[in-house]
Amino acid sequence: MHQEIESFLHHLKYEKQFSKHTLTSYKTDLLDAVSFFNIQNINNWQAIQESTIRALLALRRTEKKSARTLNRQLSTLRSFYRYLIQRGLIQDNKAPRVATIKSNRLLPKAIDVDQMVKLLALPATNILAIRDIALMELLYSTGLRVSEVVSLNLGDLDLEQQQVSVIGKGKKARIAIIGKYAYKALKEWLKIRPNLITTEEPALFINKNGARISVRAIQYRLYKIGIKQGLDTRIHPHRLRHSFASHLLESSHDLRGVQELLGHANLSSTQIYTKINFQHLANVYDQCHPRACKQSKEDEK
Repeated sequence: MHQEIESFLHHLKYEKQFSKHTLTSYKTDLLDAVSFFNIQNINNWQAIQESTIRALLALRRTEKKSARTLNRQLSTLRSFYRYLIQRGLIQDNKAPRVATIKSNRLLPKAIDVDQMVKLLALPATNILAIRDIALMELLYSTGLRVSEVVSLNLGDLDLEQQQVSVIGKGKKARIAIIGKYAYKALKEWLKIRPNLITTEEPALFINKNGARISVRAIQYRLYKIGIKQGLDTRIHPHRLRHSFASHLLESSHDLRGVQELLGHANLSSTQIYTKINFQHLANVYDQCHPRACKQSKEDEK
């Protein structure tokens, strides 16, 4: 069973070009499943039944695994079985017949506009602060994932057109728009960036040693900046992405446009990810729908 897993991971890495983090998740889920199947005296993938997969998920639930974790493992098994069928290694895919576990998906709260202004008012006291301002402005202006920002190179940036080329999930390319505040912050950063460079590092954002900045470093810097700026909520990169989506959607009401800017493959992801103030929608409905306008006092007479 392990041989098929290694073949599948090789396929994901070199043919699908999945990220290291995604490959680790797939491997963890599949090895966990194999350990359970071996206890059940099952040593080949064709012998696994729907009931076997349900038993696996039921056991993991007793171990207090979250619905999100279990659904991820189920999704991994579905993808793996599709691969096995395509390679002619098994005849039937049992995993899709197992229902996804319902869960209440918790969304990160958006930072309100006033708090966002406070966060972005970080004083440009040194070279790292100038970099951090540019980084935060870009995150909020474009809604990029932190992994996408880390992967950016100088050649991806087009300040003349105020846009940046991004490679997102699944190696899908898209263009992100840079707002005027991010544009100004990036120009300031690019002026002083050479002061940190000792090699021909192509990364747009670098650390104090001149190397590409890491996801963990950005997470830590934003956390510390949030405290320094006196915000009463924990700041991390994904909250800036969520705030970008929420603020844009509240102003534009263009769900598909926000979907494109976020780089979501499916509209359902955007619907779950973003959250519109219901009262705002109710007001729009009352003002715009010809049969929904509230009755005036004179009409009641």
